[in-house]
Amino acid sequence: MRRKDTKNKPKSIMEMGFDFEKPILELQTKIAELKEFSEANKIDMSSEIDSLEEKLKERKGEVYQNLTPWQRIQIARHPARPYTLDYISRIMDEFKELHGDRRFADDKAIVAGMAKLDGQNVMVIGHQKGRDVKERTYRRFGMPNPEGYRKALRIMKLAERFNVPIITFVDTPGAYPGVGAEERGQAEAIAVNLEEMSLLKVPVIVVVIGEGGSGGALGIGVGNRVLILEYAYYSVISPEGCAAILWKSGAEAPRAADALKLTGKDLLKLGVVDDIIPEPAGGAHNDTEAMAKTLKATLLNELKRFKSMSPEEIVTSRYEKFRNLGVYVG
Repeated sequence: MRRKDTKNKPKSIMEMGFDFEKPILELQTKIAELKEFSEANKIDMSSEIDSLEEKLKERKGEVYQNLTPWQRIQIARHPARPYTLDYISRIMDEFKELHGDRRFADDKAIVAGMAKLDGQNVMVIGHQKGRDVKERTYRRFGMPNPEGYRKALRIMKLAERFNVPIITFVDTPGAYPGVGAEERGQAEAIAVNLEEMSLLKVPVIVVVIGEGGSGGALGIGVGNRVLILEYAYYSVISPEGCAAILWKSGAEAPRAADALKLTGKDLLKLGVVDDIIPEPAGGAHNDTEAMAKTLKATLLNELKRFKSMSPEEIVTSRYEKFRNLGVYVG
C-alpha cells in the first residue's frame, strides 16, 4: 500500500522564490521568454539560451553555496518540500501504515508502519506536516501529541521483536504545545522515548529531512546513525523562540540562527550528525525524484553497516555515540 500527501501541492520555487533567489528567478524568466519567443517566431536562439542557462547554473552555485543559516531555514520550511509520505511513496517498495498508541488515540502528526526497502524489511516512522490548510490542521503541522511519541515507541518495540531495522524521518517545528498535550504527559512521553530508543537492539537510522525542532525532533531522533539533508536544520530551539528569550524580539531570528549552529556543516563539525546528504540545487523540492533516489541509496548503504553487528554491539555503538557528544579534550 502506498500513500502520498500531495493534494493541492504548492507551486514550484520558480513561482514561490525567496528574496535571495531573485537573481536566479530573473534568469529563469529570461530563458522562458526567449524560448517562447523563439518558438512563436520560429527563430533559432539556441546559442543565446545556452549561454543564459550556463549563466543560470553558475548563479545557482554562487547563491546556494553561500546561504546564511537563516536562509537555509527558509528552504527547510518551504511548503513544497517533500515530507515523510512523499519519500515513503518513492523509496519504499511496500508500506503498510500502523495506527494508534493503544492508550489514547492515533496521532496523525506521526506516520509509522512496516515497509520494504529494496526488498529488505524495515520499520519507518516520521513526522508529517500536510500540504493544504485542511491537511496541516489534521496533522497539526507535524507537531506530535504524547500519543504520537507513544505510537512511535510501540512500532519501534515491534521492530525490535521481529529484528527489523528502524528508519525515522525528522521534520517538525517541535512537539505540540497544547494544554491537552501537557495534561497527557508530553515531556514524559518524549523522555521515555529517549530512554527506550537508546536500548533498542536493532539498528536505528535517523534522517532530518526538514525541520529538527527541539524535543519534538529528539522524540524519534536517538539513532545509531543521524543524518541530515543539506538544507535541513536541527536545533535545541527554533530561531524565533531563541530570539524571543534572548532579545525579546522575533525579529532577531536571523541573529539567533547564526548563534545556534544548526546547519548541517556546523552539526557535522560538532559531531551531532554523522553525515550530510546532498540536495538538488535550491533544495529537495526542486527535484523530489532526484532527492528520493539519493536518499534511498544513502539508506541502503547505511543499513549495510549493521549486517555483521550483534544486538549488543548495536546498543553499545549507539550509547557511545551519544555519550561522547559534548566531550571536550583539552
